[in-house]
Amino acid sequence: MARNIQSLERAAAMLRLLAGGERRLGLSDIASSLGLAKGTAHGILRTLQQEGFVEQDDASGRYQLGAELLRLGTTYLDVHELRARALVWTDDLARSSGESVYLGVLHQQGVLIVHHVFRPDDSRQVLEIGAMQPLHSTALGKVLAAYDPVAHSEALESERKPFTDRTVYDAEDFEHLLDITRARGYAADIEETWEGVASVAAPIHDRRRMPVGAVGITGAVERLRPDGELRPELIAAVRDCARAVSRDLGAGRF
Repeated sequence: MARNIQSLERAAAMLRLLAGGERRLGLSDIASSLGLAKGTAHGILRTLQQEGFVEQDDASGRYQLGAELLRLGTTYLDVHELRARALVWTDDLARSSGESVYLGVLHQQGVLIVHHVFRPDDSRQVLEIGAMQPLHSTALGKVLAAYDPVAHSEALESERKPFTDRTVYDAEDFEHLLDITRARGYAADIEETWEGVASVAAPIHDRRRMPVGAVGITGAVERLRPDGELRPELIAAVRDCARAVSRDLGAGRF
């Protein structure tokens, strides 16, 4: 059996201690509460402070939870709410489109899949929650890059690898593609990431009208684009789903 890492256990205990009360705690309080030597406690606190998980009051020298830890917690809550609000609408989209539905959010330099609804047939499928997709070539990624300034910067600064001969990776061409995405309100991926696979995605906004994610469908090119053009009813269904989730998040009408 793998052994736990003692320093991580102590850091976790320290964060729980700081989260458990309303007042700031001094080094002696923290060390005595956790049964640690002051030098050990100070070393852990210093590391947590450098990472932004703990802050020290300049006047009193006491410690409290840091902004970075609070930001991570807020991000978790935002994603949890996004997924909860999208459950019914993504199920409806899968049924109406007959295709797989994905809900994605920006994570580092890619798209993190936080919800996946299987295509409503008897085919064998693999759950892809937790999978990462590229920003520059997928429909979900292009939507995020078009509407979210942070995602836009990440897409431009990261390596835009050509996955197929259809992948748009030149910076100027990519910017033009994002302009098109914003103008029409959705993004498409026609065999830019995977041969034989097409996707359509639209942005989801929160109560502040800020982009918080994207929802899209993915399927075989011959089903989504049978006559050389994306089926307009699929585009409308994806956009309607994105608007419905946005409304449930308090964004109002778009």
